Amino acid sequence: MTEVNKQTEANKRWQENNRERAKFLRNRSTSRSFIRKQAMSEDLDELQGLIDERRTNLASGELDD
Repeated sequence: MTEVNKQTEANKRWQENNRERAKFLRNRSTSRSFIRKQAMSEDLDELQGLIDERRTNLASGELDD
């Protein structure tokens, strides 16, 4: 097995063993990419409102919606 295949298999095993963390990282990456590359002013305004709301919820101890 080549070094590339070993690394690919190791990555696959990590993702299978860390599904929630992998999902979190994937979602965060997608969000950042959207903001940097595609979001228009209206999108950013809406996102800012959602961010402000989330910060308020976190500050009050509410972790999930």
